[in-house]
Amino acid sequence: MRGRPLHDNPTVTPPPGRAPGWPRQTNGVPLGSAASGEHLGAAVDQVAVDYRVARHIAGQVARQREELLKKNPEADRATEEQQCLNWINEAVALWADAQGLERGLSTTAEEDDALRRAVYDLLYRAGRLQPYLDDERVEDIIIQGPHEVWLDYGDGERRRVGPIADSEEELLELLRELARESGHSERTISTANPTLALSLQDGSRLQAITGLGPMTYAVIRRHRVSHANLDDLVRLGTIDPILREFLGACVRAEKNIMIAGKQKAGKTTLLRAMLKEFDPETRFATIQTEDELFAHNNGYHRQVVSLIGRESNGEKDATGRGAGEVTLLDLMHPALRMSLERIVVGEVRGPEIVAMMQALTNGAGGNLCTIHARRPDVIVDRIAELYALAQGNLSEQLAYRQMANGLDFVVFVDMTDETRIGGRRHRYVSHVLELTGIGESGRPAMNEVFSPGAEFGDVRAVPRMDPGCVDDLRRVGFDSTLLQHPYGAWAAPLPLKVGAGR
Repeated sequence: MRGRPLHDNPTVTPPPGRAPGWPRQTNGVPLGSAASGEHLGAAVDQVAVDYRVARHIAGQVARQREELLKKNPEADRATEEQQCLNWINEAVALWADAQGLERGLSTTAEEDDALRRAVYDLLYRAGRLQPYLDDERVEDIIIQGPHEVWLDYGDGERRRVGPIADSEEELLELLRELARESGHSERTISTANPTLALSLQDGSRLQAITGLGPMTYAVIRRHRVSHANLDDLVRLGTIDPILREFLGACVRAEKNIMIAGKQKAGKTTLLRAMLKEFDPETRFATIQTEDELFAHNNGYHRQVVSLIGRESNGEKDATGRGAGEVTLLDLMHPALRMSLERIVVGEVRGPEIVAMMQALTNGAGGNLCTIHARRPDVIVDRIAELYALAQGNLSEQLAYRQMANGLDFVVFVDMTDETRIGGRRHRYVSHVLELTGIGESGRPAMNEVFSPGAEFGDVRAVPRMDPGCVDDLRRVGFDSTLLQHPYGAWAAPLPLKVGAGR
């Protein structure tokens, strides 16, 4: 983070009244397992940091940096950062000397490194949050005010850790700084703007609420599998090699695909992986409220138009709409004029469903999107509900017709969580449904091309039948004989503690 000054003294000295040594507390936050800056070496686990000392040094180095930039406004980021690292090293050396005199025992290299790291994070990264963002095991960071922070790990463990701020105001300033550093200068959080949603620089998704309860609440959802392709998902057990070939063929054959599932089931992970099936030169747009697909800078795609919605500045225009707001629906129409081959919507959850379905029915194929749904059998009704919420209260018959005409496949991603009984979280594709037109009831007709192998104790998707468009898939290299394997390519049913084969 571009640290805000905490003290006015431009030189690094012990805090007033603390000479000759700086008192050390033991209630600091254990640092994580990943480096906070490539210049600072490997990270140190389980070393407590006195954040009063870290903030004091960070404030003084910030002042020194301001003086540097006043004298040399043309200094580049690398020069500025290297000089700040030198000042950090000098300040930590002074602190270590003072501690040695006070304790009669030299500080350890790990203590010094932990403090350097903490100061660097306060100045250039996410402060006390950074160790948790660096820890690849962490799935969610749950913030209940400044003093209560919980980490959810991928294996289901939840652990409370130290505070990330000393007050509500400091926590709010941290959230505002995260918004500024993430390039969302129009987004802030205050009693006048009580909610904040954005993507952090590392791709993590942050949602925060303040002023509507006794404290500020925030959740940071980390993308632990952010650059996986379909082969990686085979290795993770999300899909088997047969479904991998089928999904890849659907993308190459330019089928319109909706990925559905519960929260945290892995919809976005699967969507990112399926994007890797695009030709690198394919020109397409990603339309999102926060960037979670990373397609424009993943080193693979070369023709990506990345469009991100914008929140209102808090004021209302003459129509009652938030001034400055740009919704996903607003982005859909200009995107269609960008000479695109495909459109990808990170998540449809409102009126943009109408524009998305219109794009599916009117434009070229090969478009992708995700949607929240608890079960495969409620997806049709979920889309109809979003139509009803759209401006003009569109009918469910229109929703059914546009689904049948525009969508080719729905892929359902599920999660079974057995962590409360000593198991683990299992994420997997359970269904692939093909839309084949309007059925007798007026609802879209569907084929179950893949569904769970319940008869032999598996909840994961196995082949059931050839899709009606199987010839289109053959034309892009799909071997349709793979669909004749009733057990799929799974070596054994998913090892659940409850249900399925138990």
